[in-house]
Amino acid sequence: MENILSAYREIGPNRYRETNGLYYEDFQVGDVFEHRPGRTITDVDNIWMTLLTMNIQPVHFDAAYAGQTEWKKMLVDSTFTLALLTGMSVRTVSAKVVANLGWNNVKATHPVFAGDTLYAESTVLSKRESKSRPTQGIVTVSTRGVNQDGVEVMSFERTMLIYKCGHSPEAAANY
Repeated sequence: MENILSAYREIGPNRYRETNGLYYEDFQVGDVFEHRPGRTITDVDNIWMTLLTMNIQPVHFDAAYAGQTEWKKMLVDSTFTLALLTGMSVRTVSAKVVANLGWNNVKATHPVFAGDTLYAESTVLSKRESKSRPTQGIVTVSTRGVNQDGVEVMSFERTMLIYKCGHSPEAAANY
């Protein structure tokens, strides 16, 4: 463990500011980041997501309907799972993002239900300097989510434009 990435920056004697995210230079292909804490999903999370997105599939919000399906209970909206797993990864892989460039190969590999607790991990797949933006680089990670039993529920790849060290808005924003 030669290079430990710091989660705090000293801003004065005995005073530290919490930091988030990695600069482009901090990413190494093959690194795996386990994102914590996990998150237990509730029926309310699921129903709110369907209301916010106008998803009218009743398997997500109508218990009587869902009870007649092969699942026998309401399924969590897969777009909620995608958003949650993405959010879990932000502290590390995209807190210094300029822009998300895309999500690819999204796979819902196991059903998710209210009461499940999800955990995420991201593996750095690739990185390269931006050709048109010399102060930024492009990083692609593979993120997977597992439930409380260790069963993978979703996987996806996400490509992001990331600030290089010394070029993010942190100093100007007093971060």
